[in-house]
Amino acid sequence: MNNNKSNQDRMFSDLRSDIFQKAESYGLEYLSQVLNRNVFPTQQALAELNQFEGPMPSQSSDANEIIDSLHQFGSPATVTTSGGRYFGFVTGSAVPASLAAKNLSIFWDQVSALQVMSPISSKLETVVENWLIELFGLPPHTAAGFVSGSSMANFCGLAAARYRVLKNQGWDITEKGLFDAPKIRIVTGRHAHSTILKAISLVGLGKNNIEWVDVDDQGRIIPDMIPQLDSKSILILQAGNVNSGSFDNFKVICQTAREQGAWIHIDGAFGLWAQATQKLKHLTDGSEFAHSWAVDGHKTLNTPYDSGVILCEDKEALMSSLHMTGGYIIAGKERDGMFYTPEMSRRSRVIEFWAALKYLGKDGVDEMVQGFHDRSLQFANGLKKIKGFHVLNDVVFNQVLVRCDTDEITDLTVAKIQELRECWVGGSTWQGKKVIRISVCSWATTEADVERSLRSFEKALQLVLHDKD
Repeated sequence: MNNNKSNQDRMFSDLRSDIFQKAESYGLEYLSQVLNRNVFPTQQALAELNQFEGPMPSQSSDANEIIDSLHQFGSPATVTTSGGRYFGFVTGSAVPASLAAKNLSIFWDQVSALQVMSPISSKLETVVENWLIELFGLPPHTAAGFVSGSSMANFCGLAAARYRVLKNQGWDITEKGLFDAPKIRIVTGRHAHSTILKAISLVGLGKNNIEWVDVDDQGRIIPDMIPQLDSKSILILQAGNVNSGSFDNFKVICQTAREQGAWIHIDGAFGLWAQATQKLKHLTDGSEFAHSWAVDGHKTLNTPYDSGVILCEDKEALMSSLHMTGGYIIAGKERDGMFYTPEMSRRSRVIEFWAALKYLGKDGVDEMVQGFHDRSLQFANGLKKIKGFHVLNDVVFNQVLVRCDTDEITDLTVAKIQELRECWVGGSTWQGKKVIRISVCSWATTEADVERSLRSFEKALQLVLHDKD
C-alpha cells in the first residue's frame, strides 16, 4: 500500500475500488456451497483461526488483504446455520430475499431512531407493525419495537409491565425509580426461558421474588396451580418451550388473569409464529388477550440475525418505560422508532424483516412454519424406528427431544453426531435426564436432509456402542 497517502485519501480510494465486488463474490461463493458443506467447521479450519491472532497493527492495512483473509480463514470456520441440517439451537436460516435486502441495507447504513434520520426505516416499521398485528391477531392499537432479539423484547415487555403496574398504584417509576416503590408480583412457570430470568433481573424485580408455578410433563404451566392474581401481578407465559416446544394454555389462562387485573406477557420467541398457520394456530388460541408479546424474526421467520420484536397493546406503557428526550431530537410527522426500543443508535433491521414478509406473504409464512412441524414429525418418527433412541416429548411444533438408554450414552452420541458433521445438534437436560435436542427451523431443511441426519444419528450411536464394547 502507499504509505504516503493519508487515511482519508485511502478511504476515498477504497470507496471507489473493487473491494465491495470482491466481498460480494466471496459471499456468493459461500452461498453456492451452503447446502452441501459440512455443518460444523473442520479441525483444520478451527486451527487456522489463529491467523487472526497477534497485536493490533500500528500501520494501516490493505482493504483487499483484509477481505481476502476473512474469506480464506473466516469462511471455513463458520457454522452452516443457513443450510438444512443445523438443528442445534432454535436458529433459523435466512430466506433469500431477506438476506439480499440486508445486504443492500448494509450499503444504506440506516439508523432508525428518527424519521428524519431514515424515512425508509420509519415507513417500513409502520408497515411491518401493521402486518404483524394482522398475522398474530393482536389488538389493532398494538405497538411494535424492533429490537435485536427476544432477550431484549422480553426486557421491553417487562419494562412496560412494570411501568403500568406501578402507575396503576400511583407510582411513576420513570420519575421515582424503584426505591420505596410498591411491591410487584412476578408469576411464571418453572420452565421459563433463561431470557425471562435475565429480563426480570434487568428490570430490577429480582429472581428471588418469582412466584414459581409447577408445569406438566411437557413443560406447560398448570393453570390450576397459578395463584390468585391481582393488579400488582405480572404473569409470564410461554409460546414454545425451548426444549419440548409446548405451549401454555392461553385460552384457559389469559382471560381469567385479565379479569383479576394482572399484566400478561408472552415469551413467544419462536412459537408465536404458530398463529400464522392454519393447522397450528390452535396452539396460540387466547394469546391475543395478553398485554405484551416477545417474538424473534431470526428464528421462525428466517430473517438474518439480529431481528426481534416487542409487541405491546399498551403503547403508552411501552413508550413511557423506554422514552428519552433531548433538545436536539427532531420528532417526525410519522413514526420515530427510538420511542419503542431501548436503543437510539439502532440499525434498521426492519428492512430485512419487511423483505421476508413481503417475499413469503401469508401463504408462504404458513407453508414454511408448517414445514418445520412436518420435518420435526419426520425426525421423531424416524428416530422411533432406530433401536436405542427414545423420543420423550409430544411433537406439537418444531422441537424433538430424544435420549439413548443412559445419560452417558446420550452424551457420547451427541458428541459423535457433532464429530461426524453431517448435521449438528446440542444436548440438554429434561426431567433430570440428559437428552438430545433437535430444533427444526430452517426453510432449507428437506425430507432428504432429515433422512441424511437420521442416518448420522444411527451411525453415531453404533460407533458409541461399539467403542463401549
